[in-house]
Amino acid sequence: MANTPASFSYLTAYGPPITASFSPVPSEHNFVLDEEVRLYTNNKDREKYENLADLYAIIVTMEHLEKAYVRDSVTADEYTQACARLIAQYKTALNLVRDSVTDVEKFMNEYKLECPAAVNRFKIGVPATIEHPTGAGHDNSKFAQYVAETVHHFITTMDALKLGMKAVDELHPMLGELMQSLNNVSSLPADFEGKAKVRNWLITLNGMKACDEIDEGQIRQLLFDLENANNAFYRSLSDKN
Repeated sequence: MANTPASFSYLTAYGPPITASFSPVPSEHNFVLDEEVRLYTNNKDREKYENLADLYAIIVTMEHLEKAYVRDSVTADEYTQACARLIAQYKTALNLVRDSVTDVEKFMNEYKLECPAAVNRFKIGVPATIEHPTGAGHDNSKFAQYVAETVHHFITTMDALKLGMKAVDELHPMLGELMQSLNNVSSLPADFEGKAKVRNWLITLNGMKACDEIDEGQIRQLLFDLENANNAFYRSLSDKN
């Protein structure tokens, strides 16, 4: 296939402009038109602008990847791998420019970036194949296995909270796995409230730093939401039977 994950390397995208041109001036001033203007005079500033260019490129690449997935230009597996890699690269790039970029949307406005699909994907922090069920690759003969995995992820996440785990980089992967397992259970209704709760928490955690921790109030609320979602999951299975 022409559009493989390798084709989505952010190195092929354009970074923010790093040159500028002078407006025409009278020739007697002997200025060279279209002379390159350096934005940096030392290695520290050079690294800053290179990091900004990386962030710009990653955002643009994600936008193209999201559109390619919608148009079936890449398979679900190719999309998932490339998207997960871009999300990881985005988080790393963002950490490198924290002093310069306090708000990604302001950064995008400054450089005239229109990438709504990328913004949404980075906001959630997981590929669309995990956020939404695709229906592909779900073996109905494994229904019991998918249910057991979902129950396992519910229990594991709730136990982790009760044991005092509250760091973002500990909880976000667990919620991502829970969301994926819920999507594997094809009998759940599309509007199953438990998915919406998990998705909202993914967004909340993804807006925080990896080293950040949720407070006691958030822990109680997350536990409450997970317990309600787990109970609703069991009720849904009972209704099916």
